[in-house]
Amino acid sequence: MNVSPRPVSPWTRVGDYVSLTKPRIVLLLLVTGACAMMVAKGGMPDPRLLLPTLLGLGLSCGGANAVNMWYDRDIDPIMTRTCRRPIPAGRMRPEAALVFGIAAQFASLVILGVFVNPLAALLSLAGFVYYVFIYTMWLKRRTPQNIVIGGGAGAFPPLVGWAAATGSVGVAAVLMFLIIFMWTPPHFWSLALYKDEDYRRAGIPMMPVARGWQTTKWQSLVYSVLLLAASVLLYWTHVVGMLYLFAAMVLGVVFIGYSLVLLREPAPEVKWAKRTFRFSLLYLLAIFAFMVLNVRH
Repeated sequence: MNVSPRPVSPWTRVGDYVSLTKPRIVLLLLVTGACAMMVAKGGMPDPRLLLPTLLGLGLSCGGANAVNMWYDRDIDPIMTRTCRRPIPAGRMRPEAALVFGIAAQFASLVILGVFVNPLAALLSLAGFVYYVFIYTMWLKRRTPQNIVIGGGAGAFPPLVGWAAATGSVGVAAVLMFLIIFMWTPPHFWSLALYKDEDYRRAGIPMMPVARGWQTTKWQSLVYSVLLLAASVLLYWTHVVGMLYLFAAMVLGVVFIGYSLVLLREPAPEVKWAKRTFRFSLLYLLAIFAFMVLNVRH
């Protein structure tokens, strides 16, 4: 859907370009990437390495989100959650978002390749390609497993951070990837439950639309159990200590508790879906924070 852009002020234009990147999501991804760097280094990395890594990673994630908005310009006006974005609101041409997204990824590749290392640059590019082509263009509109498989895109930042710090990808980095991969379905499906009508109107086969609420809740419970297992496994790589293990177990059990209560909540009630979504955000921040707090030097 192409909408002729309305005249806007320069500050509004800047704000629209920032919103294309989905800054709150990018910030969460940067936290996981930075924490992975700290764990890999056993402490705070040199700012001369940390800053270009976060800048390059942020540009890559933000660029992927901008291309996502360009591609979804036909369904975003239909959904209450997305109709105020710059393109469906008529404040920006779709082509501008596409160019911005590609330019951001190119800048990311240059920054990471020149100031960090080639492996970090390639992993960041892989995350971009995964999100844009595998999730957005291929899976999102075709299968209720879109979030399960596509969740790998949001799990790349720890790999980038670890590679930036060490020049390689270790087992611990792969487990951090796995933690985010397992976290994504129960996180996003809790949102999809109370945004069910949005996805139904747009024809997107999210799990609640395609398989029903109860199936979604059961699968969320399964992934929350797998998440607990993945988070505990990180301890056995010996990069984090007992405090992390205790925190991972407590946070994981609480997440499972939320999923169990959500399972018992009758449709169409969404109180616990909203609570589970909010807790899932806290969970991810907390689990990575405890990695840093209890890193083995």
